[in-house]
Amino acid sequence: MLNHSYTPDLVEAGCDEAGRGCLAGPVFAAAVILPPDFDFPLLNDSKKMSEKNRTLMRYIIEENAVSYAVAKVSHLEIDRINILNASIKAMHKALQKLNVIPQLILVDGNRFKSYENIPHKTIVGGDALYMSIAAASVLAKTYRDEYMQQLHEEFPVYLWNKNKGYATSFHYKAIEENGICKYHRKSFNLNPQLKISF
Repeated sequence: MLNHSYTPDLVEAGCDEAGRGCLAGPVFAAAVILPPDFDFPLLNDSKKMSEKNRTLMRYIIEENAVSYAVAKVSHLEIDRINILNASIKAMHKALQKLNVIPQLILVDGNRFKSYENIPHKTIVGGDALYMSIAAASVLAKTYRDEYMQQLHEEFPVYLWNKNKGYATSFHYKAIEENGICKYHRKSFNLNPQLKISF
């Protein structure tokens, strides 16, 4: 069962990202502030939820959250500043879009850069421990999956509607046979033997 909050007397924003390990597409991040009485047993780490339940939970979160925001950083910027910095930047962008200023930021993982001098706490596996981080993981994941579905329409050969840009054997095989496209992250190890073509 998820904990409702890290510090009950503070307004907390949970943050998480999606797409950090992908070979293509942007990284998405979400920031979510939940009300004290938020209680939906369906909510969990997004990786442990079915696609159907993630979609359902997304609408519940959006309907009930005190404030929420989703942001992305492009594959081009990932290549420029690296995926860790891009993930943190996406979280900062999401926090900036909130219409309520949090008093504490809870971040899934072990790396973060201070945002607006607001105290933060990094928590490894936080999306399986705290509701606000789990909610952020659901929003980041569902928004990114939706975006990758759109990119799939442009480049169906990579089956991004199925693998969402992750490093599956099919994705590697499609790269080997077709080369990379403009949405691939060139700073990632797409294939050591691959001759890059467009």
